[in-house]
Formats: sequence, C-alpha cells, structure tokens
Amino acid sequence: MANRLERLTVGLGDRAYPIWIGHGVLDRLGEALQAVDFPRQVAIVTSPTIAGYYGEIVLQTLVDAGFSVSTIVIPDGEEHKNFVTLQKILDALINQGFDRSSGLLALGGGVIGDMVGFAAAIYLRGIAFAQVPTTLLAQVDSSVGGKTAVNHPLGKNLIGAFYQPRHVHIDVATLATLPTREFAAGMAEVIKYGVICDQEFFLDLAEQREGLRQQDPESLIRTVKRSCQIKANVVEIDEKESSFRAILNFGHTFGHAVESLAGYGTYRHGEAVAIGMVVAAELSRRLELCSLQDVADIRELLVSFDLPVDPPAYAIADYIEAMQRDKKVKEGVLRLVLNRGIGDCLFQEVPQLDLLLTETLKAGISRG
Repeated sequence: MANRLERLTVGLGDRAYPIWIGHGVLDRLGEALQAVDFPRQVAIVTSPTIAGYYGEIVLQTLVDAGFSVSTIVIPDGEEHKNFVTLQKILDALINQGFDRSSGLLALGGGVIGDMVGFAAAIYLRGIAFAQVPTTLLAQVDSSVGGKTAVNHPLGKNLIGAFYQPRHVHIDVATLATLPTREFAAGMAEVIKYGVICDQEFFLDLAEQREGLRQQDPESLIRTVKRSCQIKANVVEIDEKESSFRAILNFGHTFGHAVESLAGYGTYRHGEAVAIGMVVAAELSRRLELCSLQDVADIRELLVSFDLPVDPPAYAIADYIEAMQRDKKVKEGVLRLVLNRGIGDCLFQEVPQLDLLLTETLKAGISRG
C-alpha cells in the first residue's frame, strides 16, 4: 500500500490542475510540483501542530527537488480565519521579498488552505499556490475547486476569491494524526456527496463504515478519490458557482448559521454541516421531495460516524437572520439546496422558509 498513487485532473482548460491521492506520498511532493512547473521560491504556510508532524518531510522533499523554501507558521482554527492572520502571511511575504515568480504551499486543514489561497489570490494581484491538505475535510472538499476566503464577524467566508491551485497533493497517511472529532467532521462532506448526486456512493459508505473508521488505506484512498472526482466534475461545469456548483452547499446554509451563532470554533465546520444536512433533508421531506426513510437514512449514517445532528437551541429569528447573510441570497431571496431522495438534489427558493423552519425545529428532528 505504501506509495500507492491515484491521479485525477480538474479540467479547467489552461488552468487545469492535477490531484494526486495516495498513502505515504508526501515525499513525492517535489516531483509533483516540478511536473506543473511550480515557482522555485516557495513559502510553506502551516500551523505549529502540522509543522511538527509534517513540516520537515515537506521541506526536505522540496529542497531535494531544487526549490528555495521558507516557512510561515500561523495559528490554525476557525477563530483565526480572519484578516489578522491574513496580514501575518502578507507581511512575511513582503519582508522576505516574494515576487510574482514565487509560490505558496498550504500545508494543513481547510482554514490554512482557504487563507493561503486567498493570500495567493491578492498578493501582487496573484501568485501560484498549491494545496497539501492534511485533514479529511480539506482533502475531500476545500482543497479542490479554488474557493478561498477569510471570515467576517457577521458571516463565514464573506471575503474571498475564486482562485485555483496549481496542484493538490493528498496523502491519506496524514489522517493518522488527525483527532477523531476532526476525522468525523470530514466525513460529513463525504456523506454530502452521496446524498446530492451518488446514491451508490452513499450506500457504499455505510458498508465501508468500519474500514473508514479504522482508517484502512484502501478504503480511504477510494473514498477520497470518489469525493474529489464528484467535486471536480461539478467545478468543471460551474467554476464560480453561478448556478450548478451551488449544489455542493447542501447543508451549508443552516450549518454556517450554526457556526456563526455559536461562535467560530465551537462547532467544527463538518459538524455544523451535518446538522444542516439533517435540517435540509427534513425541509425536503416537508416539501415532498424525499421520504421519512430518506431522512432517517441520512441521519443514521451521520450518527454512525459520530457526527451531531441536532440543532442548538437558538431563536428561530436568529437562525433566519444568519441564513439571510448567506452567499446564496440573491436580490434578498434565499435559495436552498434540497435533496431529492438520496442521490439527487435541486437548488430552489423555499416558500415560507421561516414557517417551515419553525415547524422543523419545533417538531424536534432529534426524534430519529
């Protein structure tokens, strides 16, 4: 299994880029960056924890491949995904004399990836960057597709840009150092893919549950690859979320509201999305788009991976206000991604959302 490698391509014309997925392949990062003609001056941006685990091997493989490398260490965690941390990255780049022929490497989870991508998008009006995601959430979701951002106190990811990486390098062996709670959070996004567009994948996840929980390399590579392929397919159709790509936000509108109301960092992103998926599924059921059994199946799979599914008890008005700040609001109208059974979905305005949401939350979707 060591050094097993799978490859995908995100097909975006002259901005297409490869995704390498394997077990024990961090030491091939230098080779991968050479293959995409990545700039020779590179700054690795990472967190103290990830630097302790993987900083040395990543630095060494780049040096061995002829890159000039420096490291920028920033705090990780959703509460640090802000302008203060972004400023630290930009200050370091300016102080170290990085120019347009330089590149950034995001080594860490989704927060690191999002901030490094945004820094790359705006530094000198755009420099190259690559993603080396070390969390399951980042491997199956945020590292692919070019969404970059920082949070604002009034909402998640409100300031950002679509900016594609040159390369995504996924080593599932890094998940061995991931806390159990973080692994579960990543599974929420994996399950989402099955709900919105691949019923067979959804059913396969239930069958592979023990293998995934035990981090069997074969199960991880297969699951991460399928997740990345689904996301790549969607991004190729609608890179900048003008329409179709919005389906990837299933569970996110309510999930982002949970994160915002609870204070960033209280809930992991995937945990909030899991709650949001159950709420969205229940709304779909009330609109006769899916069955009670579908809702139960979604809920059961999420729970089987130790994910929360019950919304915290905030006022309905606060939820509605937070959801209205969501990026899917257009001309004051909020549209939601709703599942149509399992394996299909649609994106539509929900009539009388406040009433439906009130009924959903008061009915206690925790009944199971």
